[in-house]
Amino acid sequence: MDIIDSVELVTKYFPSLDERQADAFRRLETLYEDWNTKINVISRADTGNLYCRHVLHSLAIAKFLGELALGTAVMDLGTGGGFPGIPLAIFYPQCRFHLIDRIGKKIRVATEVAAAVGLDNVTFQHGDSGECRERFDYVVSRAVMPLDGLLKACSKNIDCSNRRHNNMAPGLVCLKGGDLAAEFAGVNRPIIEVPVSDYFSEPFFETKEVVYVPFVK
Repeated sequence: MDIIDSVELVTKYFPSLDERQADAFRRLETLYEDWNTKINVISRADTGNLYCRHVLHSLAIAKFLGELALGTAVMDLGTGGGFPGIPLAIFYPQCRFHLIDRIGKKIRVATEVAAAVGLDNVTFQHGDSGECRERFDYVVSRAVMPLDGLLKACSKNIDCSNRRHNNMAPGLVCLKGGDLAAEFAGVNRPIIEVPVSDYFSEPFFETKEVVYVPFVK
């Protein structure tokens, strides 16, 4: 059966979205299609798969985290054109997001897309985590670098003292795929893995995982 890639994939799994959120998700398709003709922010192979491979994939983090309290702060490290940060910022309007990427043209796309859908809970930084002095409840990321490098890059940005959010400890929540055993072997922290297929039934997610590394005092 052919899979229809549209905003209906999002509302299928998140039926309680309000009208403003649903409209913001709907507008992403035209915005990214337009920007992708100017700047290659999404792989050409993924053209026509925005909602499954990018938006819904990003929202696996929301399925994992559940409800977040007002003011929860999240950094998206290596956001590219805005994933997973922009879908998460739409989903969590009560939270604050800071999106970072080293590639200026990609952070420009993320900035413009966020403005176009009316997000007021997102800030942007052209650079890397070493240039960011802020601290956050969570750092999120998608396919940026191996886990040990990712932890080194973001550890100083995770605030272990703040428990405003849900009952989960602050930490890193990232999206990974494939055989991860070798990548995780050198990490000296607890690692929690949840298959994205636990949340979404599309075949694309069969090899994808949400990986959570909690930080405690």
